Amino acid sequence: MEQAAYYGTGASSRNSEVIHAGLHGEPGSLKASLCVRGKHLLYAFCAHHGVAYQRCGKLLVANGPAEEAQLHSLQVRARHNGVDDLVWLTGAEARAMEPALVCTAALLSPSSGIVDSHALMTALLAGAESHGALLACHGALLRAEPTQNGWHVQVGERVTAALKDDAEARAFTLQARWLVNAAGLDAQAVAGAMHGFPPAAIPRRYVAKGHYFSLAAKAPFTRLIYPTPEDGGLGVHLTLDLGGQARFGPDVEWLDSSARADRLDYDVDASRLPAFEAAVRRYWPGLAPGALSPAYCGVRSKLSGPGQPAADFRIDGPAAHGCAGVVQLFGIESPGLTACLAIAEKVADIVTAD
Repeated sequence: MEQAAYYGTGASSRNSEVIHAGLHGEPGSLKASLCVRGKHLLYAFCAHHGVAYQRCGKLLVANGPAEEAQLHSLQVRARHNGVDDLVWLTGAEARAMEPALVCTAALLSPSSGIVDSHALMTALLAGAESHGALLACHGALLRAEPTQNGWHVQVGERVTAALKDDAEARAFTLQARWLVNAAGLDAQAVAGAMHGFPPAAIPRRYVAKGHYFSLAAKAPFTRLIYPTPEDGGLGVHLTLDLGGQARFGPDVEWLDSSARADRLDYDVDASRLPAFEAAVRRYWPGLAPGALSPAYCGVRSKLSGPGQPAADFRIDGPAAHGCAGVVQLFGIESPGLTACLAIAEKVADIVTAD
C-alpha cells in the first residue's frame, strides 16, 4: 500500500542518489553491515536489470589537522566495516585527480557511486508485480486489528475529520498474514494504528530537512566530493547526476518532530544560499558568485535528535516487540537507498522464519 498518488515521492526520490561504500556506520550496526551488503547487491541488481548507475568514486576531504584526524577515524571505522579499498591521499595527490579541489588530505572511496533512484524503484516494482504483488496507491492504513491468522486491515484515503464518514464509506478491508511497516516518515504513526501493538516499542521520531542547490554550469569534478561529517548529516557535499550535473547538499534543518509527513514543507529556503556557498568554497573556492540555484528538499526520519549520537536502523520483528505478524522499520534514513536490497533480505528472513 502507498498512501500517496504515486510510489517513491518521499524520501526515496528526495536524496542524493548516492551508492555509499559503508564508511560512516558504527561497526557492528545495521547501518554499517546492511550498507556494505546492500552496495554489492545494488550494483549487481542495476547491472542485471538495466538500471542506470555509475561507480564514479568519492573523495572525502579534510582541511587542517582536526579534519584530517576525522578522516583517519573514518578510515579505521571503514576497515572494521569490511571496506578495505580506501586510499589515503595527500592534498597534492587529491588535486592531481580533481584540480579544482582544495584540501590538505583526502580519502578516495573507489566503490562509491550514483544511481537513478526512479529507475531503480520502477525495476523493483516490476519485479514485485511479476511475482504477484499489487501496488495500491491512495491507500493509507487507517487501522489494523490482530486476528488468529494475522491482521484485519482497514485501508482508505487519509482525509480531514469533516469527511470522516465519507472516508469510512470509501474504505475497504483486507486480511494479511504479515504487515511490514516501511512507511518512512509515517512509520511511527502507522505502528500506532496497529491495535494491540505496544506503544513502548515505537521509538520517538525526529525530523530533519535537507536542502539541495544545483549548479547550472558543468562542474569541474568527475567524482563525488564530501567534507567531514557534521551533526545530523554528512555535510554539504557535491554529488553528480548521471548526466554530469552537480548539486550540493543536504544541510540539516531540524523540524517539528510531531508533524505529519503529508504536511511537511518541501520548499527550498533561498536564504540558506550564503551558508551553502561558504560550505562549498571550503573545498571548491572557485565556485562563482550566483552560480547556485534552489533545487529541491528532502526530509529524513531519524531516531536521534540534535547533538545526540547517530541512531541505528530499527528492523523489529516479533522477537523484538512481541507482536506476531509484524515487521516495523524505523529510522531508515541514509544509507537506506544503498542498503535497500539488504534491508529487504533481512525483512524476508524474519517473515520466512515464522
